[in-house]
Amino acid sequence: MITRLRQRLVADERGSNAAEIVIIAPVIAMLVLVLVAGGRTALADNATQSAAYAAARAASLSRDASTAVTNAEDAARRAMSQSGITCTTLTVSVDASGLNTAIGTTGTVSAAVNCDVSLADITLPGIPGSRTMSSSAASPVDAYRERG
Repeated sequence: MITRLRQRLVADERGSNAAEIVIIAPVIAMLVLVLVAGGRTALADNATQSAAYAAARAASLSRDASTAVTNAEDAARRAMSQSGITCTTLTVSVDASGLNTAIGTTGTVSAAVNCDVSLADITLPGIPGSRTMSSSAASPVDAYRERG
């Protein structure tokens, strides 16, 4: 009697593994895509912060405002390419007014970096096609350095 009952219970579970996989596989795939999107966003945010610091530092080492802007943009682009992050749009804004202070006074140069990161290849509801990462940094200008 017990053997017959056990056989009936086992027989009723045939095909349940396939049904479980059909239900669980999309959930696991969505979880993986969410993790990929989160990882890509975190890496892009770190790269944007690094690019902003590099841009501010490069601008603070310049002697005049026009050179500071050029050096900052180059440094930001170099930092982003070294990090392996590809921006659909990369914008670098530099405030080089700290280079116009008189010698003997400390000035500050700041840089802001905006990077649009594409998430279009991650097709998941609720995840936008792109995300804008923004970061800013400031760097002091040497008070006794000659300025142009």
